[in-house]
Amino acid sequence: MVNILMNGKQEILSVRIDPEVVNREDIEMLQDLMTAAVNEAIRKSHEMMQEEMKKITGGLSIPGLF
Repeated sequence: MVNILMNGKQEILSVRIDPEVVNREDIEMLQDLMTAAVNEAIRKSHEMMQEEMKKITGGLSIPGLF
């Protein structure tokens, strides 16, 4: 449907929309799909940063870091 690629700085690198979901009558649905895709990209970005920080810190919980 809608895929968004985001880097670790939470910058959107690309947006891909499946042509099958584009219909002038369904603009509201497309907006909802875009919102969900951006939120999912941000969630994955946060998850990736946390996993990388665990690798760096050896699993130690350092206050103030992510």
